[in-house]
Amino acid sequence: MKGLEFVFLAGGSVFGAFLRYKITESPLLFNTLPVNVLIVNVIGSFILGAFVVMSQQWNFDSRYSLFAAVGFCGSLTTMSAFALDSTNLLENSQYGTLAINILANVGLSIGALIGGKSLMSAIVNN
Repeated sequence: MKGLEFVFLAGGSVFGAFLRYKITESPLLFNTLPVNVLIVNVIGSFILGAFVVMSQQWNFDSRYSLFAAVGFCGSLTTMSAFALDSTNLLENSQYGTLAINILANVGLSIGALIGGKSLMSAIVNN
């Protein structure tokens, strides 16, 4: 990795981590479902979907992928926090909420990525 590539990666990572911290610093629960992690995962997936289309459409330099996809979206979204929330629900025998948490994080994140790609495809193709 060259120096400038590292700067792009680091810049995106810092920005994504800061945004994740700000969104998740105050626990937000819907009943017993932790939604902070769900929010960052869905937002990050939507942004990644939109970025993929923009990157392909406009042939972005690979450094922008390091910044946006790997750095920013990688630091914004969080599989480890999702796993921790899910494990805590499991340990507290909250099986229904656990199932909702898993389905919401996985399903909505995939849906958001598809939505981001679809929206950006519609924008760039018009």
